[in-house]
Amino acid sequence: MAFDIEMIKKVYSQYDERIAAARQVVNKPLTLAEKILYAHLWAGNATEAYERGASYVDFAPDRVAMQDATAQMALLQFMQAGRPKVAVPSTVHCDHLIQARDGAEQDLTRAKNESSEVFNFLSSVSNKYGIGFWKPGAGIIHQVVLENYAFPGGMMIGTDSHTVNAGGLGMVAIGVGGADACDVMAGLPWELKFPKLIGVKLTGKLSGWVAPKDVILKVAGILTVKGGTGAIVEYFGEGAESLSCTGKGTICNMGAEIGATTSTFGYDASMERYLRSTGRADVADAANAIKQHLTADPEVYADPEQYFDQLIEINLSELEPSLNGPFTPDLYTPVSRMREEAEKNGWPLKVEWGLIGSCTNSSYEDLSRAASIAKQAIDKGLVTKAEFGINPGSEQVRYTADRDGLLKTFEDLNATIFTNACGPCIGMWDRAGADKQEKNTIVHSFNRNFAKRADGNPNTYAFVTSPEMVAAIAISGNLGFNPVTDTLVNKNGEQVKLDPPTGDELPSKGFDVEDPGYQAPAVDGSSVTVDVSPTSDRLQLLEPFPAWEGTDLTGLKLLIKAKGKCTTDHISMAGPWLKYRGHLDNISNNMLIGAVNFFNDKTDFVKNQLTEEYAAVPATQRAYKAAGIGSIVVGDENYGEGSSREHAAMEPRHLGVRAVLVKSFARIHETNLKKQGMLGLTFDNKDDYDKIQEDDTIDIIGLTEFAPGKPLTLVLHHADGSQDSILVNHTYNAQQIEWFKAGGALNIIRANQAK
Repeated sequence: MAFDIEMIKKVYSQYDERIAAARQVVNKPLTLAEKILYAHLWAGNATEAYERGASYVDFAPDRVAMQDATAQMALLQFMQAGRPKVAVPSTVHCDHLIQARDGAEQDLTRAKNESSEVFNFLSSVSNKYGIGFWKPGAGIIHQVVLENYAFPGGMMIGTDSHTVNAGGLGMVAIGVGGADACDVMAGLPWELKFPKLIGVKLTGKLSGWVAPKDVILKVAGILTVKGGTGAIVEYFGEGAESLSCTGKGTICNMGAEIGATTSTFGYDASMERYLRSTGRADVADAANAIKQHLTADPEVYADPEQYFDQLIEINLSELEPSLNGPFTPDLYTPVSRMREEAEKNGWPLKVEWGLIGSCTNSSYEDLSRAASIAKQAIDKGLVTKAEFGINPGSEQVRYTADRDGLLKTFEDLNATIFTNACGPCIGMWDRAGADKQEKNTIVHSFNRNFAKRADGNPNTYAFVTSPEMVAAIAISGNLGFNPVTDTLVNKNGEQVKLDPPTGDELPSKGFDVEDPGYQAPAVDGSSVTVDVSPTSDRLQLLEPFPAWEGTDLTGLKLLIKAKGKCTTDHISMAGPWLKYRGHLDNISNNMLIGAVNFFNDKTDFVKNQLTEEYAAVPATQRAYKAAGIGSIVVGDENYGEGSSREHAAMEPRHLGVRAVLVKSFARIHETNLKKQGMLGLTFDNKDDYDKIQEDDTIDIIGLTEFAPGKPLTLVLHHADGSQDSILVNHTYNAQQIEWFKAGGALNIIRANQAK
């Protein structure tokens, strides 16, 4: 029987009534996304139609998922909320704190030793508050969720931007910061601006070397890294129905790379097959009983232009295998043009590593298709030119793949099988030689390829592609290799050609596992003690942030004017810094160290206006804090894209930054800033970015009349005595303004609990 089956049945029992109410107020056929959203209103049945991209709405998510790196801060906040148990089913998954280096057995043992304090903390907190706990090695959060918890028509939030992976099973699953997760676990409504809707109509059918990954790589090339911001992407059409469930998950997973709120597919036969194969026949039966509600109304897909804000059409039969990158996941290049583009742009053609795995592509189907290429290489006498690494998505996938000989095939090709964990995808990769910072190329099946993300080397050119293409290109050792047309020379000097990949959507013998790695919580956790040592450098209990002073903010110093792309990786790096995710003061030493200073094109090197000397960003900000001076950070477009990590908002808040002013925000980061009581502001005139000077002292005027839709004024006091006044906008509603005034949303929860 599935986890939380009674909860799922309850959600489904409300669908008839809630969809009927929604249809009455909207007064037109409904998309799938609209059905799920209206079925999860906090207030119950819909009484009004919400405006896409404008209306703030309270929702009631069905469950919460957290990975270990973000769960630490989420649960430290939850501990302050005063609740005895989580209000909705919740889980913690230990997948981020395991570094890839030697192989699964050694790496997992080392991680358990090095991070035992954190794992023990998460285990005990989960046990106390009724949270399911997945141990280190159990698997990557999003694959484990797809196998165990995702269900068609459900709504889930998770403290990781790739929570959206569950859209492959027909959910509306959305990445959030830990403060949002804390709200939902505490039994409070979760607020979201009602999303716009992008429809992607898929026709035709994949064949040959083309994989589901190529669909989202194409979409990313069309929409760019911010084209989906504030929108749900809904895939439909005969092409969508031809895809496997895990293939759908791959497509939804990388929707985070276009800034989409989430992505989803309507319930179909592939989802039913996956549910039954993963031991959830009861969920499949329940979904079948209301299947008309688990996809859009027929009129929507018959005339999609009338119901979506934007429509994209892709013929799967015309797609070709592709690679996106380097340094950004939206730079789309079909494999047939890669050699030409690489030579033109100076991208190294020699491939050093091929990496398969991550939450994006680590299913049984992914491994089986890539293994079919590896098997061919062995049979045809080819020797792999690049190094090879594999991260299975879960212990269930690993165990089954091992039983069926897939892992042995990779090992026969000298691949290293890493732990069932994120590993290189999130920078947890101790790659030999990376410290030399040599220019090199890697290919991987991950979702992101920002500079320094995988191995810390800014000169690693990383390209995103499908697992089968990773295998082919790693075998060839050449970025420009096109397996559709090109041949390779084997060890006998013969020209051989790789055949298109083959693989099983689901294991023919069924899934199997000895120990999935799950720990159920105590029925009554009231007697469980959670200890955090005051001398720990890994964990630190939280202190409330101070409330707003009630005045305009004056005398703020410019901390940094960030130039170009500034992702959450630039604001709060992962990799070795992950070990401090539960210690706010320690991890604040990485604040904005990856951001490029507009005034000198250097990272982690800004002017301290108190000393007139240049120093690291965190050190400079700590000097301002010690002097009782607030500061402001200025950024470019889509500031805060990437991971959901709220540390990128909490660190500046902790160190005394008062506002972040940018041309535009990524959705999750803007929300995280609001939740922590920060000011997230945007230029009314983007050209005013150019008016910000290195020695500026800045006043924020209008806060005593802070109101929804009412701009604020910034006064820029320049070093030469001149000044500029600029208009800045915000998206705060009345509730979010109360968060700001209280010093953060958690302060309000704590105050209400004390009453």
